[in-house]
Amino acid sequence: MEHAKVNGVELEYEVVGSGEPMLLIHGAHIADALQPLVAEPALERFQRIRYHRRGLGGSTRPVDAGPTSVAVEAKDAIGLLDHVGVDRAHVVGHSLGGAIALEVAAQHPARVASLVLLEPAFLTTPAGAAFARAVAPLTERYEAGDAKGAVHGFLALVGDRNWRATIEQTVPDGIAQAVKDAATFFETELPGPTSTFGLEQAAAITCPVLSVLGSRSSPLFVEGRHLLHAWFPACQDADIVGATHLLQMEAPGPVAAAIAAFLLARFSRCAECELAGRQRAKIESYRVERAIGAWIATPLLGPAPGSDRSPEGGHIRSTHWPRHSGAWNGWA
Repeated sequence: MEHAKVNGVELEYEVVGSGEPMLLIHGAHIADALQPLVAEPALERFQRIRYHRRGLGGSTRPVDAGPTSVAVEAKDAIGLLDHVGVDRAHVVGHSLGGAIALEVAAQHPARVASLVLLEPAFLTTPAGAAFARAVAPLTERYEAGDAKGAVHGFLALVGDRNWRATIEQTVPDGIAQAVKDAATFFETELPGPTSTFGLEQAAAITCPVLSVLGSRSSPLFVEGRHLLHAWFPACQDADIVGATHLLQMEAPGPVAAAIAAFLLARFSRCAECELAGRQRAKIESYRVERAIGAWIATPLLGPAPGSDRSPEGGHIRSTHWPRHSGAWNGWA
C-alpha cells in the first residue's frame, strides 16, 4: 500500500482499477474489513480507493491523540481524495465509516456522487443505548489490560458464533491487527464527541443514498436504517440474507452486487451499461442463502410491488419513513 500525509497523519491507502472513483471507508477495529469488496468482480468497473483510517493498520495517529471526532475523520477522507486527484467519488462506508461518509457528504456535497451506507450505527436510538450498555464491560476489560478479550468480545457482539471463522477466511490477519490497534477504538473513537448530525445536515446531501442491511443484524442497525429514511425519504434499501454486521466479510459477493446494481441503475451512461440495465430489468429476483459454505441462488415468488431487486443476494427497494429529528453517534 502507498502512504499519504493528510490532515496531520499518514494514511495507508491503495487505488485499484479504473473507472468512476469509489472511496471505501471501513468501520471500527478491522482496518482491512472492506478489502473483500475491492476484490469482487461486480465492482471492477470502478476505481476503488481503500484506506486505513487514522490509528489503524499502517496509518498513524498523533502520539498524544485524545478522542477523535467524526468531523476530523471526514477531513482525512477529503484530504485523501485531494491527494489522489479525485474531485468526486461514490462513497461507501461501513459502520463508523458510514458515519464518516455522511459527514463527508454533508460538508462537501459536490465531492460525493452517491452514498452507500453499510449498517451505520446511531447510538442515540433506543437500541443504541442498549448496545452501549453491552459494550461497557468490554471497555472495562480493555482498561484492565485485556485488549484481546475486549476486541474479541466486540466482534462476537456484532457478529455471530462464527465471527472468528468469517474474518479469518476473508481477512486472515484482521483479528490480530484489530488487537494491535485496540487503543484507537477504546481510547480515541469510542470516547469521541457525540455527533450532532441531524435533519439540518442531511438537507445538504442531495446525492442518491443506499442502505445495506444484513437480515440477521441487531436492532441497532435496523433502527439505523429507519433513521436514514427519516433523513432521506428516497433512500434505497438492499437486504443481505443471512448476514450480520460483518456482512461485507460474510457475503462480499452479494454486497458488491447490490452496490453495483444501485450505482449502474443511476449513473450508467455507456451503451453497454444501458443494455445491462434493460437486461437486469428482465431478470427474475433471486435470494442468496448460505448453505454448507456456499451461496445458493433460489427464485423468490416475485418482487414486492414497486421494488427493484438485484441478483446475488441483495434486493433493492425504496421505503418511506416519517421524518423526525435527532442527533446520533455511529462508531461500531
